Amino acid sequence: MTDTHCPYCSLQCGMRLTPGPAGEVPEVTGRDEFPVNRGALCGKGQTAAALLAPGVRLTAPLVRDADGLREASWEEALDRVAGAMKATAAAHGPDAVGVFGGGGLTNEKAYLLGKFARVALRTRSIDYNGRFCMSSAAAASRAAFGLDRGLPFPLADVARTGCLILVGANPAETMPPAVRHLRELRENGGTLVVVDPRRTRTAELADLHLQPLPGTDLALALGLLHLAVAEDQLDEEFIANRTTGWADARAAAMAHWPERVEALTGVPVARLRQAMALFTRTPHAMVLTARGPEQQSKGTATVGAWIDLCLATGRAGRPLSGYGCLTGQGNGQGGREHGQKADQLPGYRSLEDPEARAHIAALWGVDPGALPHSGSSAYELLDSLGRPGGVRTLLVMGSNPVVSAPDAARITRRLTALDHLAVCDVVLSETALLADVVLPVTQWAEETGTLTNLEGRVLLRRAAVTPPAGVRSDLAVLHELARRLGHLTGFPQAPEEVFAELRRATAGAPADYSGISYDRIAAEDGVFWPCPSPGHPGTLRLFLERFAHPDGRARFTAPSHRPAAEEPDDAYPLYLTTGRTVAHYQSGAQTRRVPELTAAAPGPYVELHPDLAAQLGTRENELLTVTSRRGTVTAPARLTAAIRPDTVFMPFHWPGGGRANLLTNPALDPVSRMPEFKVCAVRVEKAVLPRVCAPAEPVAVGA
Repeated sequence: MTDTHCPYCSLQCGMRLTPGPAGEVPEVTGRDEFPVNRGALCGKGQTAAALLAPGVRLTAPLVRDADGLREASWEEALDRVAGAMKATAAAHGPDAVGVFGGGGLTNEKAYLLGKFARVALRTRSIDYNGRFCMSSAAAASRAAFGLDRGLPFPLADVARTGCLILVGANPAETMPPAVRHLRELRENGGTLVVVDPRRTRTAELADLHLQPLPGTDLALALGLLHLAVAEDQLDEEFIANRTTGWADARAAAMAHWPERVEALTGVPVARLRQAMALFTRTPHAMVLTARGPEQQSKGTATVGAWIDLCLATGRAGRPLSGYGCLTGQGNGQGGREHGQKADQLPGYRSLEDPEARAHIAALWGVDPGALPHSGSSAYELLDSLGRPGGVRTLLVMGSNPVVSAPDAARITRRLTALDHLAVCDVVLSETALLADVVLPVTQWAEETGTLTNLEGRVLLRRAAVTPPAGVRSDLAVLHELARRLGHLTGFPQAPEEVFAELRRATAGAPADYSGISYDRIAAEDGVFWPCPSPGHPGTLRLFLERFAHPDGRARFTAPSHRPAAEEPDDAYPLYLTTGRTVAHYQSGAQTRRVPELTAAAPGPYVELHPDLAAQLGTRENELLTVTSRRGTVTAPARLTAAIRPDTVFMPFHWPGGGRANLLTNPALDPVSRMPEFKVCAVRVEKAVLPRVCAPAEPVAVGA
């Protein structure tokens, strides 16, 4: 038996793998002793071992010839990738070689990928799909608190607070084992307020459901802050002693009086007052956000407004209170800490900080001036592919942007315009199908490495099975590519050796892992960062004594409401919002290969209100076309009164003609560079099916 963790979401649920008979996948069971899930697993976790079965995953490198992809040796495949990198850099400069990573990579992979880009390639062109996940919440948290950790407290604290406002999150479908903490909150006498345009499974659990127009979460937060001022619910002592910038935040809130907010959001004033009463009548309260408010072109400002509400009412920096973000991807937290982002060095150090550059350069054995400076964000990097002055050779590791990127048809065209595309993956994803070289890599149960869950708890995921003979680890791939590029040392293949270097890289940094070791993680079932020395207990709860800014105070951000980048009009009269279903995960590249999960959710659909369906003259399961300014998709109708009549919803897990991200808007947040996945303008019509011609009547011979 091997104690390990689930390969999917940021809960990183504890699980146990028990070997099955020869040729069969291991049995998966939950671990009761792990505090996040306490033995519970969702359907994705329960079936995670299916991806280990023969025939499901890649087992040999593939290279593209005139006739398409064919199997090749590792030597040929790696030589092709390294040769393309060398040729591109020589002809167009190092920034023409790009790297695109993933929020599911272990900390060791994320660290070595960032080092590979900046030392072996010397390119600025690196970012990762976590930019599409919680970059707005990260930016807002850094601005307000001086530090970003998804939850600054353990998840178990949620059940012990007095009121939780959950904004744009649907954990009942995206991370079901977390729901027990919501149920326990209510059993303990606490209240749950859910903010979502849809009455989701999570909203069904709530004491109060606020159903705003998509893209108006910022106005809603400012309206609640206005009520806190008007109803004398401020914590004046906390504001005076532990914050700065309140005067500007107060002025912003007073410009968003309840009637104005009702007009902007569609949420009645009475329900705004009810939410404010629930939030302030208890000594402890929390706000948690997820992709709903974050995946907007004003996501950073929106999260900042919810943080301002917490600060003004003293619901931050205190036990059982605070703001937090429900990170999405399995290593969404650790993946953004150690160098995959275009502007960061390991440990959350800034790439533009001279002291940080000197520290990392000394560790890596290079001159600080040789380290590239900040590059472009994820969407901007992808949109540059194949263009003059842009990236011409790209290495993708752990991502599937053909399905997951906004304005996906545009990004697909950019990928096909590359001189060379190399993809490291477990399966032949839609992005891998476009590649010149596909490198088959080990997956979760075949390798050891650390991940950092949504609480900032650093975990050890252990190898439990032997990978197929033709598969190598991502660390081995980076080692071999670096060697071919002239770097014979500095890129170890052993995960624990990489982690030892990561510990040194993060020493003294905001995300300090220097006191964490594999042995300690195993003994304690996870260690919370920052942990600056082996004797340090780890930091279970942040900000109880001071915030991470030099003066110890939190900053109000004082945003003002502004509309989404694209609002409905006569040509596109409806809102589209997107999200996940309980059966699938992210781009679906893995879960769509699990029979139980595909049976539960076989394909895309358009969720719409019965009133809208009546206007369109459509019924359940009839095909609809949804059109935005970027594309058109076709999918069957799913009627439900749980959604607003002016809004439609599509899940984003599928490729092909039902690909929701063919429609989404790549408008970017000015701070986080997060695309506006969660709101765009569309029109919906009944699908016009192509007419099938009747076969011609046979003609008699000799007639």
